[in-house]
Amino acid sequence: MMKGYDLMDAETKKTNYSDHSAYSKRNLWSGILFGLGLVAFIDETLFHQLLHWHHFYDKSTTDIGLVSDGLFHAFSWFATIGSLFMVADLRRRNALWLKRWWSGMMLGGGGFQLYDGIIQHKLMGIHQIRYVENVLIYDLVWNILAAAMILIGISLIFKMQKDPKLLRDKATNE
Repeated sequence: MMKGYDLMDAETKKTNYSDHSAYSKRNLWSGILFGLGLVAFIDETLFHQLLHWHHFYDKSTTDIGLVSDGLFHAFSWFATIGSLFMVADLRRRNALWLKRWWSGMMLGGGGFQLYDGIIQHKLMGIHQIRYVENVLIYDLVWNILAAAMILIGISLIFKMQKDPKLLRDKATNE
C-alpha cells in the first residue's frame, strides 16, 4: 500500500525536499515542545499523582497543591498538543525530519527536567522531588538524566550538521 506522499508527482516532491531546510527550525521546535510536554506529563503522572511525592506547589495547602497540579497538567497537555499540530503540518508539507525532531524532543525534555531540578527544586524551593532526609540521590539522578537528554539532543544536532547529505536529502535520514 502506498503512503499519501508517495502519490505526489515528482515536481511536488522536488519542491518539498528543496524547501526542507526551511523547515529545520520548525522540526526542532515541535520536538522541543513535545519533549517538554512529555516529560512534564510523566513528572505529573508519576511523581504527583501515582507516587504522591509532591505537588507542583508545596508551599501552601493541599488544595492549592492540587490546583497547581491541574494547571501544570494543562500546560503539559497544551505543549504536547501544540507540538503535534506542528508535526501534522510538517507531515502534510512532506517536511517532517525525524532526527531533527528527536533532537528537539531530547532538548525539550532534558531542558524542562533540568529547569525543574535546579530552578524549581533548589532556587525557588517550590517543591522537592521527594521529601526524605537525604534528597541528594534523587536530585543527582534527576539532573544527570536531564543532562544526558540534553547531550543526546545536542549530539544529534551536531551529527546532522556534519553530514551534508542529511541536510540535503530527507529520505536518507529516515
